[in-house]
Amino acid sequence: MEFEGDEEGNERRERHGGRDDMRVKSAYFLPKPVKQGDEVEVTIDAVASKGDGIAKKDGFVIFVKGTKQGDKVKVRITDVKARFAIGEVIA
Repeated sequence: MEFEGDEEGNERRERHGGRDDMRVKSAYFLPKPVKQGDEVEVTIDAVASKGDGIAKKDGFVIFVKGTKQGDKVKVRITDVKARFAIGEVIA
């Protein structure tokens, strides 16, 4: 088995007999603490580079438009991806 990657050890691909396979982090398959339609109360911990507020629920990132750091808001989850969710303020 042969690994391809950069000099810093950031290996992304394994070579198996002439075929390349992308490795997927195991967190991709873990259950998410929120699902689409859930309503949760969160505190905005930071603001992303594009201006969305960043909150966390059990370590899982939730982006919320129209918020700023320190806001305590109730959000409805509108979309859940492998590593983050998107929510909208409802209260």
